[in-house]
Amino acid sequence: MLSINDLKPKLVVMIDGAPYQMLEVKHLHIGRGGSSVQTRIRNLLTGQLLSRNFKSGDSFAEADIEKRELKFVYAHRDEFIFAAADKPGERFPMRREQLGDVAEWLKPNELVTALFLEGRIVSITPPIKVELTVIDAPAGVRGDTVSGATKEVTLETGAKIRVPLFVNEGDVVRVNTETGEYAERVTKGK
Repeated sequence: MLSINDLKPKLVVMIDGAPYQMLEVKHLHIGRGGSSVQTRIRNLLTGQLLSRNFKSGDSFAEADIEKRELKFVYAHRDEFIFAAADKPGERFPMRREQLGDVAEWLKPNELVTALFLEGRIVSITPPIKVELTVIDAPAGVRGDTVSGATKEVTLETGAKIRVPLFVNEGDVVRVNTETGEYAERVTKGK
């Protein structure tokens, strides 16, 4: 059993019989009272986000999860299909609600890490940095430094991020999937 001191981001624990992934963990110590932990958690079965506080007496069972490497195959409407990296015929569907923000960073044939609970896929983690093509970028206006010299562009997956003014349509950029921020331009478009 885990105590509140063992909680950390990305840890998967069982709460009320359902698997939850810790997204944010903040330890609070209030005066002479006991310590507590303020968390943001995601239900891995439904995709629901919650904010919960736990007291020092609370304990958690670590979820019995299995990690596997999968390949993202395609998306159709709100269903995303993944296949085992070594067995393309073994398919695993997931709904957009279960994926949450991860759906913005998935492109076909990208390898991802999947968490399985009791033989069922419950979570997908993309690589920390992915390379995506800019499909729509407004022209950068010289001297426009009021906005911090950035502009909003649309990537091939539909995600919108802020990039420096020199990034144009057709460029390939590297994006940090944990923060959703621009990291660097990989190749310049034609």
